[in-house]
Amino acid sequence: MSYTLGIDTSNYATSLAVFDTAGEVVCAKKKFLPVKAGQLGLRQSDALFHHTAALPGMMTELGAEFDLTKIAAVGVSEKPRPAPGSYMPCFLAGVGAAQAFALGRGAAMVRTTHQQGHAAAALFAAGGAELFGRQVLLFHISGGTTDLLLCDQAREIRLLGTSSDLYAGQAVDRLGVRLGFGFPAGAEVSRLAAACEEEVKPRSSVRGMDCSLSGLENQCAALLEAGKAPAHVCKYCLLCVADTVVRMTKAALAQHPGLPVVCAGGVMSSNVIREWVQRRLPQAQFVPAQYASDNAIGVAILAAREAGLWLK
Repeated sequence: MSYTLGIDTSNYATSLAVFDTAGEVVCAKKKFLPVKAGQLGLRQSDALFHHTAALPGMMTELGAEFDLTKIAAVGVSEKPRPAPGSYMPCFLAGVGAAQAFALGRGAAMVRTTHQQGHAAAALFAAGGAELFGRQVLLFHISGGTTDLLLCDQAREIRLLGTSSDLYAGQAVDRLGVRLGFGFPAGAEVSRLAAACEEEVKPRSSVRGMDCSLSGLENQCAALLEAGKAPAHVCKYCLLCVADTVVRMTKAALAQHPGLPVVCAGGVMSSNVIREWVQRRLPQAQFVPAQYASDNAIGVAILAAREAGLWLK
């Protein structure tokens, strides 16, 4: 049995994970970057600083739980997506840590992307090794993506549809911050939405496999100004996202019938979204929050596969 280490330094979380080639996640660590109250994110220079500051301590914590001398390969997300021009400075912190670890331990180093890590974690949680051998429709929704993807073994990822303006996670976070929640606000928005028992009818803007979400922010603001309860508005926001997922996915299934549908990304951790989508798309698979939100688990899994240690 061999072990791999995954490192992911996304825009809002520092993540580490260890995967063993028997097909188990041994341990995982995640730390959200600090965002000041009322702010909607971080400058890249600040994100890079916080990742660089967090990694040594987190690696020490990981080493207290697992013997890092057993690591045979280390994987790292070096950019947001597997696409030309995709780049964010925050990933440099992870790449530097991975290079230092690999050289110091004599371990193989595998470079991948944040989105491929999301895909691999979701595929693993939804179907283990089986889904790595076929095409899957993957919905990746987070603060920086509202992407409907045709995913082939998490190696080749083709964009089928996306938002033309605001991302779903941005709409959710902006509502949450407006209501006084800390950033990122998805968990609090979902918690409040679940407390709303009245019926809410969402209105989504979808054309084929693409959507527009800029109107959602304005609609939520208008509802609050009209005196609607925050719980009602949170539920409305999340159900608009859910309805968008349903309509875009149905359009994709019309062109790619019979493919599995897997939902990943931090926004997809919401029970409100999951229940709405699965009533209308029973085949849609939602994975636990540990695998859906930002994490290094998928990066560690890809390191094992690409280093020839798993799924040879």
